[in-house]
Amino acid sequence: MENQWARWGLDLHLHLRRHGGLRAGIEHALRDAVRSGRLPAGTRLPSSRALAGDLGVARGTVTQALEQLVAEGYLESRPRSGIRVAPQPAAPPAKIKPSPQPTLPPLRGIDLRSGFPDLAAFPRRAWLAATRQVMQTAPNAALGYRDRAGAAELRHALVEYLGRTRGVVTTPAHIVICAGYAHALRLVCRLLRHRAAAPGTIAFEDPTEPDYPALVAQLGHRAHHIPVDGEGMLVEALTNEAVAVVTPAHQYPLGITLSPARRLELVSWARRTGGFIVEDDYDGEFRYDRQPIGALQGMAPERVVYAGTTSKTMAPGLRLAWLALPDDLLTILHESTRWDESYVNVIDQLILAHLIENGELDRHVRRCRTRYRRRRDLLGQAVARHLPHVRLSGVAAGLHAVLRFPPVADQEGALLAHLVARDVHVEGLSAFYHRPEESPLGILIGYGTPADHAFGPALNALIEALCDRRQLVPPPQRDRL
Repeated sequence: MENQWARWGLDLHLHLRRHGGLRAGIEHALRDAVRSGRLPAGTRLPSSRALAGDLGVARGTVTQALEQLVAEGYLESRPRSGIRVAPQPAAPPAKIKPSPQPTLPPLRGIDLRSGFPDLAAFPRRAWLAATRQVMQTAPNAALGYRDRAGAAELRHALVEYLGRTRGVVTTPAHIVICAGYAHALRLVCRLLRHRAAAPGTIAFEDPTEPDYPALVAQLGHRAHHIPVDGEGMLVEALTNEAVAVVTPAHQYPLGITLSPARRLELVSWARRTGGFIVEDDYDGEFRYDRQPIGALQGMAPERVVYAGTTSKTMAPGLRLAWLALPDDLLTILHESTRWDESYVNVIDQLILAHLIENGELDRHVRRCRTRYRRRRDLLGQAVARHLPHVRLSGVAAGLHAVLRFPPVADQEGALLAHLVARDVHVEGLSAFYHRPEESPLGILIGYGTPADHAFGPALNALIEALCDRRQLVPPPQRDRL
C-alpha cells in the first residue's frame, strides 16, 4: 500500500507491505525511508493517532512500531517534541567511477590551440541588455512548446543576416536551429538516411577535424577522405559519395580558400550526381585582406546545406548553430525529427535574434575582426623577423594560422614536446590527416584564443621557444670549391 501525508507542504510516501503483519510493514517502511534519506535527521513525524488514521490501522500497532524504531536508534522521542528522525552514522564514501576528461581540458601555460575565439571579448553587456529586453517583451506563448526547427524570431532574423553578410539564399521555413555544428551534422546524417532509407558515403576534406568523419561513421555512414591542394578539395576524386563536406571560405586546418574553378566544379558534381554539399562556414565572417568570400550556398541553394554557428563569432558555450536546407531535404525534415526536440534554449534564441535585429552582432563581429587582424599581423611580423625559414601559410582569415617548416626541420613529436616543455601548447598538423605519416611538418597557431592583454606575451613565448629549437634553422651551405 502506498500512503502519503502533507506536513508543512511536504509529501512523504510510505510503501507499506502488509504481508508479514501490519506492524512489521510499518517498521520496514519507516526504516527504509530513514536509511534512504527520504526522512532526514530531525524530521518530525506525525502523531501516532494521525499516522494510524492515515494508514487505516489501529493506533496501538503504530505505537508499537514507533517504539521499536526508537529502540533501534532510527527515531528518537523527546518530551513535548514528539517523535523525530534520529541522527544517523555517516555512510562510507561511495566508490564513484571517475568521469571522463573533457575533450579540451584547461591547460596550464600558454594556450595557442586553434578553434577558440577570444572568450574575453564576448559581448556580456549587450547580451545582458538583450536578455532584459527579451524577458520584458516576450509573450507567455514564447515559453511554451515551440517549433522543432527553432524559434521563428531567430529564423527570420537569420535569413536577413545571412543574406546580407554571407550571400545565403534561403527562407525562414528552410532554417533549422541546432545545438552546435556536431548536432547539425548529426541532423544532416539523419535526413540523408531517411531520404535514402540506407546509409550513404560522406566525403570529407583531407586534412580535416577528425571528430566529424568519426561521428558520421558512428551514425552508420561511410566516411571518405578527399585530398586538398592549394585550390581546395580535389573534386575529381569524388566518386559515388552522397555528400561532400567542405569549408570553402577558410579550409580547416590548412587555411586556404576554395578557388572559383573548384566551386563551379563542386556545384556541377552535386547537380550531375544528385549529391549534396554541406558548407561548414565556421568562421566565414573573418577575412582580413579583402571582403569576406560569399557563401558557396548562394551558387546552388538547391544542392548546398549551409551550416553556420556562433562558436567562433561569439562563444562555443552558447551551443547555437543553424542549417539552411535545400527543398529536397526540407520535405523530410519534420518526419525525420518527429521524435527530436530542439536542444537550444528558446530564451537564447530570442536573445540572438534581438542582437541581430538591433545591429549588436554586426558591431561585435567588426570589433573582433579588427582585433584578430591585428594579432595575425603581429604573428606574421614576428615569424618574418625571427624565423625566416618558417612560412606562415593560409589566407589572412579566421582564428588560426599554420606555420610550415623546412624539410630539414626535426620531427613533429619532438617539436611539440619542446614547446610543451616551454609551457606553450599548440597542435600538430599531422593530427588532422587521415594518414598522419603523409602530413608535412607544421603546427597550428590559434591566435584567437588568448585574451587581448595576454596575446603579446603568448606570442613572445612562442617565438622564443621556436628560436631555441636549432633544428628549425637549416645549417649554412658551404661554398663550393
